[in-house]
Order: sequence, then C-alpha cells, then structure tokens
Amino acid sequence: MTADRSALLRRGIHLEYLTVGWNSLEAVIAVIAGVAAGSIALVGFGLDSVVEVVAGSMLLWRLKVEVAHDHGECAETEQAERRALRFVGVTFFLLAAYVAYESFRKLVNQEHPLESTLGLALAVASLVLMPLLALVKFRVARALGSRALAADAMETAVCSYLSFALVVGLGANALWGWWWADPVAALAMIPLMVKEGAEALRGEHGEDPALARCCDCCIPICQPERCVCAAACLCCC
Repeated sequence: MTADRSALLRRGIHLEYLTVGWNSLEAVIAVIAGVAAGSIALVGFGLDSVVEVVAGSMLLWRLKVEVAHDHGECAETEQAERRALRFVGVTFFLLAAYVAYESFRKLVNQEHPLESTLGLALAVASLVLMPLLALVKFRVARALGSRALAADAMETAVCSYLSFALVVGLGANALWGWWWADPVAALAMIPLMVKEGAEALRGEHGEDPALARCCDCCIPICQPERCVCAAACLCCC
C-alpha cells in the first residue's frame, strides 16, 4: 500500500470518527430538547442522527479492513466495500421512510413547529458543519475510489439538508406562520434519498467519472502493481 493511500485512509477514518462523535452528541441533545419542548420534529431529528451514527460506524469498519490488508489481499477489502455500500443504501431507505412518515403526518394533522432555542441552535450548528464534512468526505472518497464512502458522504449531505429544512420550518412558522414549510421542504428530498439508496444497493458508481472508470475487481484499490482482471480494463492497463 502506498504512503499516499495510507494517509487517505487515515483521513477517512478521522472523518468517520468526527461523523460518529458529532451525530452521537446531536442525537442526545435533539432528543432531550425535543422531549422538553414536546416537539416530535426535534425527536425525529435526533433519530435521524442515530441512523448517521450507524452508517458512520459501518464505514469505520470498512476503512479499517483496508488498513489491515495490503494490495495482495484485495478480496477482503472489496468485500468490506460492498457490504458497507449496501448497508449505507439501506440507511438511505430508512431515512426516506422516516421523512415521508413525519412529513405526511404533520401535513395531515396541520402541526405547527414548536419553539426550542436549543433545538434551533443545534440545527444551525449542524447546517454549518455537515456540508463541510460531506465535501471533505467526497474528496477523500474520490481519491480512494470508494463508492461506500461516497455514498456515506451523500448521506451526510442529505442530513445537512434536513437541518436546513428544520431551520427553515421553524423560522418560516415564527415569521409568517407557514407551518407547512418544514414538511414540504423535507418531502422534496425523498426522491434523491430513494435514488441514492437504490444505486448503493445495486453497487453502482454514480456520476463521478473518477469512480466510474474503476472496475469491480480493483475497487477500492485502483491501479494495483499488477493487473488482477480477467480481461484488460482502464484502471489496470
């Protein structure tokens, strides 16, 4: 394994530790604030953070598997990559189901978001941190050729959008009485969640050319010292 790849793997592991740590804290604060304010939306936001913790933990395992193996044991790393990718795909569908249920329930019952200073501060902090974290994850995923890490980065981006929806919903209701802004904004995100989840379960590379050019036998270790493909491919030849 090259020094550059080892450094990228360590960076990816640090990013996932940050993901798990922040979302664990976020889950605890959101649930406490939600219960105190009687807000289902904040409690649900905390449960969404739990999903992100589970996905981040799975990515930690996948990255550590590669650290424990070199190019000569590519099969172990590829197996971990596929399992992590599919697992993240499942969490996308869990997020979509949660958002759909909560949004439709709020619209049907015409629930107005309840005020919570602590909850709003948490959502704003998440809105600042999560997009930056997602961007760095995308860059590391592209450099590693890891579809699983790219999918996890997208999930982090989706969670930042949910933070945005929560802030907009609370703000719009407070300023103009638009109680429906939060569920409508969240519903608009469901098609993307389902699309990303389906692609992850199928093991597709997505739209990134840097990932799409890699073949299945080389991912997540592209351009090994010798070709390990049954036939010639772009990344080995």
